[in-house]
Amino acid sequence: MSNILRNEYPRPQMQRKDWLCLNGPWEFGVDQGDSGLQRGLLTRSLAQTIQVPFCPESKLSGIENQDHLICVWYRKRVKVPTEWKTDQVLVHFQAVDYESTVWVNGEEVARHRGGFTPFSCKVDLGNLTADREIEIVLRARDYDDRPQPRGKQTRGFAGHGALYGRTTGIWQTVWMEPVPQIHLQRPRLTPVGSTESLQVVQPLSIPTEGHQVRFQILADGKEVASKTLKTNADFTLQADIPLPTVRRWTIEDPFLYEVNVELRNTSNEVVDFYQSYFGFRTVSLDGKKFKLNGKTIFQRLVLDQGYYPDGLMTAPRDEDLVEDIRLSLEAGFNGARLHQKVFEERFLYHADRMGYLVWGEFGDWGAANLGRFPHHQSFSASYITEWLEAIERDYSHPSIVGWCPLNETWEPIMEEMSQLDDITKGMFLATKAMDPTRPVLDTSGYSHRIHETDVYDCHDYTQDPEKFAEHHSHVGEGDPYQNEWKVEGPHLRDYRGRPLKQRWSTPSRGQPYFVSEFGGIWWNPEDEHRDSWGYGERPKNIEEFYDRFEKLCTILLKNPLMFGYCYTQLTDIDQEQNGIYTYRRDIKFDMQRIRRVQTQIAAIEKLAD
Repeated sequence: MSNILRNEYPRPQMQRKDWLCLNGPWEFGVDQGDSGLQRGLLTRSLAQTIQVPFCPESKLSGIENQDHLICVWYRKRVKVPTEWKTDQVLVHFQAVDYESTVWVNGEEVARHRGGFTPFSCKVDLGNLTADREIEIVLRARDYDDRPQPRGKQTRGFAGHGALYGRTTGIWQTVWMEPVPQIHLQRPRLTPVGSTESLQVVQPLSIPTEGHQVRFQILADGKEVASKTLKTNADFTLQADIPLPTVRRWTIEDPFLYEVNVELRNTSNEVVDFYQSYFGFRTVSLDGKKFKLNGKTIFQRLVLDQGYYPDGLMTAPRDEDLVEDIRLSLEAGFNGARLHQKVFEERFLYHADRMGYLVWGEFGDWGAANLGRFPHHQSFSASYITEWLEAIERDYSHPSIVGWCPLNETWEPIMEEMSQLDDITKGMFLATKAMDPTRPVLDTSGYSHRIHETDVYDCHDYTQDPEKFAEHHSHVGEGDPYQNEWKVEGPHLRDYRGRPLKQRWSTPSRGQPYFVSEFGGIWWNPEDEHRDSWGYGERPKNIEEFYDRFEKLCTILLKNPLMFGYCYTQLTDIDQEQNGIYTYRRDIKFDMQRIRRVQTQIAAIEKLAD
């Protein structure tokens, strides 16, 4: 697999020994009328070849078709390894945008709706021919005019403003692995600080009695704890495993415990086994403070959108994921908002081992019907479904310290409840139910609708430091800044034609507060984009940039009621030229100066814990 791009193991927190990467060349075809099934594409060869896992809009795919692709098809014949002595395999698709149907040997085996989350299909090997080959066919539909979470993907032909190129079809790794009929599924690993134990929730594919599941925890390769449970009629087992001593996961020392899990049958034979890991850390809120392991941490976050010039939403190499974290740390950030995209699991693995704090976010950008923002979507039930899949996938990563289901939901609060009220409450409650261990921000930016949201925030791209300081001088008075956009026009009326009230957020109830987007200073003197942009007026020279950057950051660092900030953004992206680095990750600034500003001790960190 060495000549195949992105051939590293795609699911690091549940790693089995036997697996096969299916990246590389696949047959490919564009089905612009979505008539392929009627035209027989299920059984016919496709005219083009694409390099998976790169989307057809990207250069690395070999297709580089940037037009609207309503429907695309993939086909690949795969030989099942002869050493896999099993009666079934699972074929995994890490991410396909947006609506997928999968056939294996002509039989439909899976459907999935959602462009950011993985799905799998089971393939019965009982009827394999002598050559042990299976044929996988996938159809991906990606209609631009239907409600769907698409993050920063443009609905126009070309990217513009803060919107970038589209992604259609497969854009993360495809792979398969052998499993027995009764096998282990993705676990939930929860460190419990009060008892210094690990809580393990272990699902099984089929409830069965008489089997045993053994959990072994290792530190630096040596066993420190273990526990064995007998299976019963339940689908899920739960174990609380005390640790004799605890080495905590911190930014300075991101220590990871190893976990081995094995399933034994009634004959005491090992029938399934995987390796995992966890970081023992706790996240809490205390007054205005955010705490990691009981210690106040000021979150110096950067907005990371995870785009690459040649791969779009797909990093060309695993090393590029590591490099993005390294570049962020070098600039003085200690974490990121993973913005408008569910990042791949490999990124979170590297964040876990590098001590990098991240907020998990959904790629939803908006639900407005305001004429000023025609690129925003309307919601569907799929938003909640896909968001729950994302939380389930990423729950056990220690690097994730908070969840943000929605972003910049531009809609005034009306007298009658709207669809946005329902979807915001639904996603907030679903997140809290799925994960009671992390804080949840109901929506980032402008339209807080949940009174009990765990944290409160704003986006403020004011470039004048004096005005910026004034905006954030009232947090202690219970009146944190909210950018109340003044939008005029007939579209600001309800369905009965009555004027809408211009209230965008429910009032803060004194929650911990941070400015989750600011800066975005427009600077790239070598920019060749005629329509490039950044926030505010471009600095006249680089010294003016440094002065503005330092003043904006310092205003927030010196505010004792601010638990963090998030600077926009890590890299330039196409026409948006406001990154700390260029789109190709070249250095734009003196990183020592940038880092020196950010590594000032924050006022809230000086307060006693």
